[in-house]
Amino acid sequence: MLTHLDSQGRANMVDVSDKALTVREAVAEARVRMRPQTLQMIVEGDHPKGDVFAVARIAGIQAAKKTADLIPLCHPLMLTSIKVELEACGDDGVRIQARCKLSGQTGVEMEALTAASVAALTIYDMCKAVDRGMVIESVRLLEKVGGKSGHYKAEDEQ
Repeated sequence: MLTHLDSQGRANMVDVSDKALTVREAVAEARVRMRPQTLQMIVEGDHPKGDVFAVARIAGIQAAKKTADLIPLCHPLMLTSIKVELEACGDDGVRIQARCKLSGQTGVEMEALTAASVAALTIYDMCKAVDRGMVIESVRLLEKVGGKSGHYKAEDEQ
């Protein structure tokens, strides 16, 4: 059932006022592939614009807090925790993992996905001058806990 549509098929924000207040958490990831030289520059701290991972982490945190401004039917949420972790993967990739948490009446999947996506976009923005061929891929929900629908975990997540 598509909950963002009313009986006439018009978009609307879901009424969550009758939902129970529960602890909710979501984890999402994004991956960025790049030339090995680009990743080496980031990891060694040689990027002329500064610490790429630090800037991407802050961008992801800010994005999670602004999700309702970006996604039209998302509820504005009082997030209690936002964590964005970035790590080099192999010689040509970065894995971004965003975790959002709150005690509330609606989930935080969109906030986690937005954080991971914007962190990836920030890496691209900071490194595009040296590597326009970077690829942002595999933006996905890894895990969701809480709420009526219960626990979800991506099958191939370890």
